[in-house]
Amino acid sequence: MAHARPPALLALDPRHVPELFPPEVLARLTGLVELGRPSAAGQAHRDGPLVAARFDDPADTAVRQSLARAEVLITGWGCPPVDATVLAAAPRLRAVVHTAGSVKSLVTEACWERGIAVSSGADTNGVPVAEFTLAAVLFAGKGVFAARERMRAERGALSPFELGSGIGNFGRRVGIIGASRIGRRVIELLRPFDLEVWLSDPYVDAAAARSLGVRPAGLDELLASCEVVSLHAPTLPETYRMLDRERLALLPDGAVLINTARGALIDTAALTDEVASGRITAVLDVTDPEPLPPDDRLLDLPGAFLTPHLAGSLGKELERLGSAAVDEVERLAAGAPFARAVRRADLARSG
Repeated sequence: MAHARPPALLALDPRHVPELFPPEVLARLTGLVELGRPSAAGQAHRDGPLVAARFDDPADTAVRQSLARAEVLITGWGCPPVDATVLAAAPRLRAVVHTAGSVKSLVTEACWERGIAVSSGADTNGVPVAEFTLAAVLFAGKGVFAARERMRAERGALSPFELGSGIGNFGRRVGIIGASRIGRRVIELLRPFDLEVWLSDPYVDAAAARSLGVRPAGLDELLASCEVVSLHAPTLPETYRMLDRERLALLPDGAVLINTARGALIDTAALTDEVASGRITAVLDVTDPEPLPPDDRLLDLPGAFLTPHLAGSLGKELERLGSAAVDEVERLAAGAPFARAVRRADLARSG
């Protein structure tokens, strides 16, 4: 029988706990589950929540006791896989609530075989990624990246009227590759703007694409036709380096390629050659490898705008993840299904 306030264990890197669960969010959580450290009698007492960065330290008696009692694991960055060994030590476990995005490296086959309910913060973590992408799309259409480099080269002596008649977002054609959670949110964010949005996704038919308000297209057609292209596909065997040298060559001169998904979707060497030629510009929040070697020439190219995988939730945005996780725990406590449930079949098409 489940407890009125089921015992739970925070399983993540402790440094993230204050950002994910500031006092008011933590108060909500502790009103729903027991997070105290087990006493000698095996019950929780209130000297602050126990945080388990690892499950595999045999000397950590408190973690082993908490894991043995836990009905809920609240996981996040730094949590090891919940494998058969962990489940053997957690006979009462019935749910994993993940505060971060993908659970591919966290939830093992043993979890599905046990029937563990799984929730992920992927939708919530996608909010700032989509916002970052929106900003990149609008900056790309306005010619901001090229203008910045000209300002540097010409030491500020640049009139906006020298930037040419091709800049501006009115009627610009934007290609979205992948109708993932984030891809769909980007489409929503682009809707108020005077843009022509195309979509390439093998799992979305023409009718479904039109219902999203976008024009369906094959991948090669999209690449050859769109001036701004944004990647939102998962990393799967069939998507590895999907933008190879031949496909990158399809992009129109002056195109901007945005990648906030996974670096492995692009052939980095081929992209570097295209950007070095000055033919296209790249906005890359992810790379392959990641990070790039310090001497990688992509780091020095004026046509490459690189950021250190910061599009996802950081800083103030982590509280949104923690709050969403508490919402899921509240549903669990009420006997309701997760709003952000992950099912075994979902992982086959997620990155």
